Amino acid sequence: MRTPLPRTSRLAPTPRRAVVAGCATAVAVALAGPVALTASALGATGGGSTTPGAGVVAHPVELSAEDARVSLTPLGAYATGVFDESAAEIVAYHARSERLFSVNAQAGEVTVLDVARPSSPRKLFALETTGVRAADGSTVPDGAVANSVAVRPDGLGVVAVESPDKVSAGWLVLFDAAGDGDALGAWRVGALPDMVTITADGRSAVVANEGEPADDFSVDPEGSVSVVDLPRRFTGEHGGAIAQGDVRTATFHAFEGDRLPDGVRVFGPDVAGPDGSLAHRVSRNLEPEYVTVSKDSRTAYVALQEANAVAEVDLRSARTTDLWSLGSKDHSVPGQGIDPSDKDGVAAVREVPVRGLYMPDGIASYTSRGETYLVTANEGDAREWGDYVEPARVKDLGDDDLAPACADSPAAGLLGDADLGRLNVTTASGLRADGSCYEELYAFGGRSFSVWTTDGELVFDSGDEFERVTADALGDAFNTNHTETKGDGRSDDKGPEPENLAIGEVAGRTYAFVGLERASGVMVYDVTRPERAAFVTYVSNRDYGVSVEDAVDDGAAPADALAGAGDLGPEGLTFVPASDSPTHRPLLAVANEVSGTTTLFQVDRLTGRR
Repeated sequence: MRTPLPRTSRLAPTPRRAVVAGCATAVAVALAGPVALTASALGATGGGSTTPGAGVVAHPVELSAEDARVSLTPLGAYATGVFDESAAEIVAYHARSERLFSVNAQAGEVTVLDVARPSSPRKLFALETTGVRAADGSTVPDGAVANSVAVRPDGLGVVAVESPDKVSAGWLVLFDAAGDGDALGAWRVGALPDMVTITADGRSAVVANEGEPADDFSVDPEGSVSVVDLPRRFTGEHGGAIAQGDVRTATFHAFEGDRLPDGVRVFGPDVAGPDGSLAHRVSRNLEPEYVTVSKDSRTAYVALQEANAVAEVDLRSARTTDLWSLGSKDHSVPGQGIDPSDKDGVAAVREVPVRGLYMPDGIASYTSRGETYLVTANEGDAREWGDYVEPARVKDLGDDDLAPACADSPAAGLLGDADLGRLNVTTASGLRADGSCYEELYAFGGRSFSVWTTDGELVFDSGDEFERVTADALGDAFNTNHTETKGDGRSDDKGPEPENLAIGEVAGRTYAFVGLERASGVMVYDVTRPERAAFVTYVSNRDYGVSVEDAVDDGAAPADALAGAGDLGPEGLTFVPASDSPTHRPLLAVANEVSGTTTLFQVDRLTGRR
């Protein structure tokens, strides 16, 4: 059993405007309502040398550490004009064709963009995945949803596609990244293939089959990981000889019953699989969210978000070889606080008697001094299907057949709205052994990113830095939602909500780029030495003076309301090294789910700094 280290590493540099006055001191910034922030008010440097193009707001928000070695500058964006319909989710890049592939789940397609000029991305066509004949004899039907895309350097691309009813097996569709958009074939994979990646050696695609239950919780398929052998040589004219036998599936059957490791969360009602069987409850509960693969292409590490766990898959045997819990972080420890209330009128990041379940969405990996490390974006997620609802506000514990907080709990005297009362916590964890009361409260997500060893030990966690930095950078828009600008609106949930991340190297140093789904924008950390990871900069291409949901409610057309808003809800990120970039400088591509925009940032080394 792996045991995460009990303490976080502290962050080294202090941002340009003092964010952390002291580890145990709360940040308290009065909120007066949404305002338009300006770059000058935030000390933005505007470090890019390329003239910003379409989709870049007049004054992107930027806050950097004094010793920042890189800057992040928005260059341009492609806008679908679609609001809050997942019109831009996951993004991949192909260097030879200088094309970007952005998943548009709303349209059930992948948008192909020419980014030879990053300041003005141009749509070429859409790669449609329906009507494709698969190797098992099935055909991808109308209504199937594209969820993820990955591209090999030689142009072989794959798209993960879920079935219209989501509980049935999905597909992995093959295409030519430099082609005209015609699909070249498909394989059948597991239920709800939510993410796909290609191994570094290019030999395999690895698919996270999430296996979510039906919306009414009537059926719950098993989660699994598909390992698909890809054609070795790819001409672009056809997909090569593909067969359903190319697909092998790693399951979680080896961890059923009392073989489940301690701390891995399996909970909720026992719901049958698509075959009506109640067997393999653990496998139905474990829902692969995201995958990263080791540099040697031998091992996949899979984030199991709701279970707060990571699985290890041997890619040669397509077998799940290990499974471990990520544990929880103690928000009562200095440097690991949160703002738990959306009703206190201030950005008050403080220590509270609550534990946070990391529950990562995105997971990535990299090597440092010959060792592989895992990096997680600790978003948090609750299970809410049919009549089953996992979360509850702390003040509602004790009502509606819920157990109360224990009278001797340190949280018992903090149930008011300005304290812990509004905070959403899980009802599936923290009960006293006799079930009479909640002796510990567990919130969703870590409001942070973490670096772990591949043995499951915590090396670094950003603690409460995300909320402290955004409190300083965003002012009245602190902990806003992505659909609207409303200060403090997400403090009772998951704060800025780190969703996903990408890893990239610039001038010999390794950086983590973490997208904040609710607050919007990207956090950049230097993770070259994981135990000394340090904040570098926060940049947001969003005009917080524009509240799109409010404008639409007042009668504005969504496309018009979005035009001045910038990027809302980063979902997928990909790093483009300088050697592959059309500008010969590193780029970061970000797909923004709520604004439906796909945006390119330039990553510049700041001169005069080592």
